[in-house]
Amino acid sequence: MENAKTSLKGVLFLLLTAFIWGVSFVSQSVGAETLQPFSFMGIRTFMGACVLLPLVIIRDKKAKKSMLEEELIAFKKNNKKTILYGIILGLFLAIATNFQQFAFNYSTAGKIAFITAMYMFFVPLIGLFFKKRLPVVTWICIAFGFLGLYFLSFAKGAGFGDLNKGDILALICSLFFTGQILLIEKFVSECDGVKLSCFQFYTAGIISLILMFIFEEPTWPAIKAAGLALLYSGIMSCGIAYTLQVVGQKYCESSIASLIMCMESVFAVLSAAILIGEKLTGREIIGCVIMFMAIIVSQIYDGFRNKKSAPKPLEK
Repeated sequence: MENAKTSLKGVLFLLLTAFIWGVSFVSQSVGAETLQPFSFMGIRTFMGACVLLPLVIIRDKKAKKSMLEEELIAFKKNNKKTILYGIILGLFLAIATNFQQFAFNYSTAGKIAFITAMYMFFVPLIGLFFKKRLPVVTWICIAFGFLGLYFLSFAKGAGFGDLNKGDILALICSLFFTGQILLIEKFVSECDGVKLSCFQFYTAGIISLILMFIFEEPTWPAIKAAGLALLYSGIMSCGIAYTLQVVGQKYCESSIASLIMCMESVFAVLSAAILIGEKLTGREIIGCVIMFMAIIVSQIYDGFRNKKSAPKPLEK
């Protein structure tokens, strides 16, 4: 009974995470109306890091109290490794999020959310370079994902020459998120997840703020006008939602977790329609449905395949 309750807790945490991330696309769209991309992302990401920092400090102090001298040395060594990994991740995050924010100058929140979700398909594709073979079902899902992207990004009868500039930027963003996801998979087993996230946010925030001062001229009235969007996107999306994700994944299988977090795209479209009146054409809705169904099927099949290949417990 306890396992069922724990599983439900994980599902609820991850569903809330997806909801917060989905609504964040609206805050980014609203913020883009008054604040330039580097300015918005720099302030937002740095704010997210500041939200996580107190949690990191409190956890570190609590952990150090019960440590022996040898454990303390290992702890400090691990911190240095975490900082290095956080800087690498932060570089990928800075590129991905800034491309995404620039996309809001040319496209809508709903379309950007679904195109960003293409990382679900790029991850296994890049895995081929590391000799990770894909089953036929996954290839079919990838094909339908790109079909959905075509419906979403191209008007009827249009070709690749008519691709929206914002769609291209969102697609580039998705590629860099793919790199970040693959690196997190490699790094997270060696580091504390919350601490790693905090350092990547600080790195991405500092990079974006430097670019802000070089290429943009932010004004206090513009920052103030985007205040609510910045607060939501920084505190809720970067800080709180990531923490919820970490806690939620402790009580949920990875395949189910990734499936739930795919709902981010659906929440983005719905919240954009409700909060800022964005309307998708029938063709774009078909594209969204095809992409989402491809994501759902790929994740369900992956979960089934992993469960089937898992070693069975020995009978006593």
